[in-house]
Amino acid sequence: MKLYGFGPTRSLRALWGLRELDAEFEFEVVNLLAGEHQRPEFLRLNPAGKVPVLIDGDLVIPESAAIVLYLADKYPQRKLLPADLKVRAEVYRWVMFAMTELEQPLWRIARNTFVLPQEKRVPQDVSLAREDFTAMATVLERHMEGRAFIVGDAITAADCVTAYLMDWANEERLLEGKPNLQAYLKRMYDRPTAPQRIAEAAASIRAAA
Repeated sequence: MKLYGFGPTRSLRALWGLRELDAEFEFEVVNLLAGEHQRPEFLRLNPAGKVPVLIDGDLVIPESAAIVLYLADKYPQRKLLPADLKVRAEVYRWVMFAMTELEQPLWRIARNTFVLPQEKRVPQDVSLAREDFTAMATVLERHMEGRAFIVGDAITAADCVTAYLMDWANEERLLEGKPNLQAYLKRMYDRPTAPQRIAEAAASIRAAA
């Protein structure tokens, strides 16, 4: 397998899944700063021009959460997706929650603070997105009371997808007053299989520039 990715992006989420599963893979850097994601050869893999992309034989999978779920199915013995259908449904539920309710406001903040050119940014949307994230993070904060993992008593795909978002939120100081999520963030990144933190990956990119 080969994973195309770059630094402090959602590539870290896919890397987490691969490392948690102890899967063999190559990592191919797609330098977003150099515009490599817009080259024709990469756009053939993902017309959206975004990382990560996983290649497994003749199968091409963009979208980080889809990559994690695919890997979990590919290595069932690792149990990132529980065999029990009801428990598996809970994993799906929290993966979707992470992607729709938690990631979207974080992405809106990023777009309107540094991704978009200055003239296209909407400062008002940053405060609205912070409110949206806080409301939904409160749901997860309550859910994590007395829990080590999001579903069950072991790591699942839901954790591989969500832990990266907690790090992202922490960078935006959005976990203040949420002790369960702060403890969860530390616990997840204390795992030997954890990828780099976002700040570390960003620092590596700056150092290499």
